[in-house]
Order: sequence, then structure tokens, then C-alpha cells
Amino acid sequence: MAKIGKILVVDDNVGIRKALKILLPLHFAEVEAIPSPATIVSSIESFHPDVILLDMNFNTSINTGNEGLFWVSEIKKMAPEIEVVLFTAYADIQLAVEGMKRGAFDFIVKPWENEKLIETLKAARDKARKEVRQGPSTSSGTEEGSMFWGTSSAMAAIKKTVGKIAPTDATVLITGENGTGKDVLAKEIHSHSNRSGKPLVAVDAGAITETLFESELFGHVKGAFTDAHSDHVGKFEQADGGTLFLDEIGNIPPHLQAKLLRAIQDRSIIPVGGTQARPVDIRLICATNMNLEALVREGRFREDLYYRINTVHIALPPLRERKGDIVPLAERFISEFAVKYHRSISGLDDGARAVLESHRWSGNIRELQNCMEKSVILSDGSILTAKDISIDSQTTRSERGFNDGRDEETLVKEAMQRCAGNISAAAKMLGVSRPTFYAKLKKYGL
Repeated sequence: MAKIGKILVVDDNVGIRKALKILLPLHFAEVEAIPSPATIVSSIESFHPDVILLDMNFNTSINTGNEGLFWVSEIKKMAPEIEVVLFTAYADIQLAVEGMKRGAFDFIVKPWENEKLIETLKAARDKARKEVRQGPSTSSGTEEGSMFWGTSSAMAAIKKTVGKIAPTDATVLITGENGTGKDVLAKEIHSHSNRSGKPLVAVDAGAITETLFESELFGHVKGAFTDAHSDHVGKFEQADGGTLFLDEIGNIPPHLQAKLLRAIQDRSIIPVGGTQARPVDIRLICATNMNLEALVREGRFREDLYYRINTVHIALPPLRERKGDIVPLAERFISEFAVKYHRSISGLDDGARAVLESHRWSGNIRELQNCMEKSVILSDGSILTAKDISIDSQTTRSERGFNDGRDEETLVKEAMQRCAGNISAAAKMLGVSRPTFYAKLKKYGL
């Protein structure tokens, strides 16, 4: 059988490059090996590989903390049709998992097994060539991000409420812990509304700095401030005719809440630097993981704004109160990730189910999703067993984000201390986005 495929090896170990230059040509048409990612771009342009076998650690450093992750992202942006297989030491498996989330096809652990290496590279080659012929796939085989209602009585009641209020323009306040799916529920309401053909514009209110708040929400006109080189359409106008979803609304400072209230009441906005009010036709959905009633009592959230956004209140229950939904949700995620990461995994055995059902899931559905993604990536079998379930041992009170009633500033400080100042890691620990966490650092002067 004719040998097919071009493999580019990127590894700074001369011994590994020599070994692969002997092994790989037995199975592939062309093989090139380079010692540094510095020449990846020129090698792609001249060699046109189907697959890049990429070492994860080189002698130089990149600000992301790992050069391999940086180059996975760069390769997929530059040439998305090329498949990347990561070459990693056993100690770097966590980084390899992150690499797959960024678009890598798979990873191989050093020292490698020849049969496993060749099998993985051939699978990556076949996928690369298929996508060149047919174009990249736009479906994972499941409807990712769609609402999972499950069987609990609480979710059944919410589903009934959504069926009643979705076709209306009623303002909705969604509350619940981090990871319970507030954003997914907002999409569900919009998709079943009369505005479904118009945009759903989502805003992470907690991530907008105070100086940019009005500009981001209401827009600005050219010349309104130093860097306003052209007119900017704000989120309210972007959502005109559709739905505006304000997430983390509890994090908006009181003096800015007044400006938001005025826009919501009047259904009109005045861009920064403008003089004329512009009407906006929006349906408003807000969400928070905070207790707004307590914030009102403390004077940290305007009472009039609270009642304005609380026409219909939907409280999403934590996953630990929906134990019957844990395994079905896990199986749904397994199906999604098995397709995404090219794994032949069909489900869970009894031991794995028991592990999942006994865990507290402080990070709720988001934590379960991350757990299943990691388990699928690392598993070699067709059924996930108890030992395959990769639950993060660092799941602690901090992973519950700001839901445990403790002072938010203290939690932010603790997260930064535990993560040695790494903002991305601290944000992940608290279950919030990096921009949101960065905004909180600025808020508390940390």
C-alpha cells in the first residue's frame, strides 16, 4: 500500500528527531523534523504538512507559561486544516488536556509506544485530509449548549414557567450558583420568544470597567473622548429588536445602577458624547449568583432597579439537588466530547456512576462538564470506569465562587494567594471568567 501523508515533527531533542526520522518514513510519504517552533510558520508554508507532531516544552519561554499551548493556538488560527498531535512528558498531561481543548487532535506521552504513535498520527492525517476535501465539520453530532431539563420537579416547574413567559416580553431575573446554566437558560428563553429571529446580546456586566460602562452599554459618538475615533454602537442598540442578557448584574456599582435603571425604564439611551436619545426595543434578561435582596438591604443594590428587573424570577437549583440528572448529563457530555476528541466511548459503568452521584459538584453543571471532558480525553477504554473519572482534587469551597456567603474581597485575595498570582488559574478556581476576575481585582485595588 502506498504511503500517504506529510508529518512535521517539532522537537528540540536531537535524539527524538533522529528516531522519528527513521520510524515515521516507514508509514508516511514525507517527514520533516525541526528543532524549534521558531520556524513552524515557514515550514508550514514550504512543506504543507497534514499533521504536526509538536513537543510541548522548548528552551525558550512564552508569556502563557507553556510554549506548546501557544503554538497549538497559533497553528489552528493560521492553518485550521492541519491537525496537531502533542508530544508530552507524563508530568505535562494536564497541559496536553488543555492543548486538546485549544484544538489539538490528541497527545502522545513520552517515552512513546511506536504502535500507538503511528495509529494516532494516521488518524490525525485521515481527519486532516478529509477536512481539506469536505471542509471543516460544523456539527459535533449533538446540540451543544442546549437546555437539559432532566427529571427533577424543580426543573419541571421551571420548564413550565419558561413555556409561559418566553413568548412575552416580560423581564426575567435568573439566579443560581456558578455553573448552574443561567446563560443557557437565557438562550432557551430567547429561542422560544417572538424575538428569536433577532440577536441575543450577552454582556458580562461584572467584567466592564467603570470608565467604559456607559460606552459599552450605550455606545459613544466620535470625539466623545480621546480614543473615540469613530462612533461605537453599544450593547443596547446591538440588541434592538432582540434580547439583552445582562449577566452578573449584582456586580454593577450603585452609581452606575442609576444609569442602567434610566435606560431600562425609558427604553432609550443617549450615547456618550451625544445629545439625542435613541429608542431601543429590547427584551431584558438578567442573571446573578448573588443574593440581590441582601444587597438591597445593605444598600449595595438599588431597590427600584431590583424591582424593575424582577418581573419574573427563576431560581436555578444546584446540581446536588438534582442528583437524578447527574448521570444523564454526564452521558450527554460524553457523547459530545467523544465526537470532539475522536474517542470511541459509549458510556459509564456502575462504578463510574456511583462516583459521579456521590460527588458534591460545587461547580455544578460546569464542573461536571469539565470533568467529563477531561475523563474522555484521558481514557483509553470504550466505557468510563471509576478510575477514569477525573474529578479535580482541588474542588474546594473556592470553586463555589462567591456563593458561600463570605466576603467577596477575601475570596479574591485567597484565590490569588493559592494560585501564586496567576489570574487565569484564580479565575478558574472561583468559577468566573478571566475578565470578570480582573474587574474584581481592580474593584478591590488588588
